[in-house]
Amino acid sequence: MLRWMTAFSLLLFSTAALAISPYFYGDKVSGANVRAIATTVEGKLKSEGFKVVGKYFPKQLPDYAVVIVTEDKMLTEVADLGGNAVLGAAIRVGIKSDGAVSYTNPDYWYRAYFRKNFDRKENTVNALHAKLKRALGQGEGFGGDETAKNLVNYRYMIGMERLDSYKNKLASYDSHAEALKTVRENLAKNVGKTAKVYEITLPEKKLAVFGVAMQDDALGDGIWMKKIEQENSIAGLPYEIFVVDGEVHSPHARFRVALAFPQVGMGHFMRISSLPNEVIATMSSVAGVDIKSSQESW
Repeated sequence: MLRWMTAFSLLLFSTAALAISPYFYGDKVSGANVRAIATTVEGKLKSEGFKVVGKYFPKQLPDYAVVIVTEDKMLTEVADLGGNAVLGAAIRVGIKSDGAVSYTNPDYWYRAYFRKNFDRKENTVNALHAKLKRALGQGEGFGGDETAKNLVNYRYMIGMERLDSYKNKLASYDSHAEALKTVRENLAKNVGKTAKVYEITLPEKKLAVFGVAMQDDALGDGIWMKKIEQENSIAGLPYEIFVVDGEVHSPHARFRVALAFPQVGMGHFMRISSLPNEVIATMSSVAGVDIKSSQESW
């Protein structure tokens, strides 16, 4: 009995300590350029029942693109959980002009977004992973790793923000419709040098999430991605802003960027020390709030 209990305890420990990577490589796709490759990848995803909701060609990364899709069963799970879980509505697929394809690992991202509810949604997560594998193939995982235990309540370092940080809240409106209208109009006007990449709405739950292209010449997506040398993890983009029943939120950069690029050390993050402040200011402008400076840095 003691031997059995010891073995069982070791199994539980090894499962909790298992390293999980944020991305998988898919099968390479041939094409004349990144846009042609993106079109081929779209077809592969649609053939497995995914719905394409957006494409992103980052201004300063001409050899890269992201295709963003949704999946009906996962949207049902997101709607059931509500709140911050709406960040899991979008599934991102990265593309490079040499034909390389990558995609977000559901096991990694949904542990972070669903947190303590992950276990009861795990069958749907696994089924989604299987669909991605059928559509795109599956090679090695990459981009760093985190343990399953750490992802449930992820933060980069002690004292830094988690998924549910109060700092994520940017604005509050009298109605969900007014909040949505504000975000839509500001993205359409390219406020803060932004643009809408995608919009996913779950009206019955008063939830919405938008993918936001940050296109500033000094610190746009392509600029800071190059500084931390993470271009191949392009499926970490785009950044998000989301609406929950009239409140506008955006995940703090010290959570969202670190979650997307866990292999990056503090030395590299200091190359983009102003990014957290820039993200807050940019997303606040999209939310309809004027923030001069919050002094948030790495």
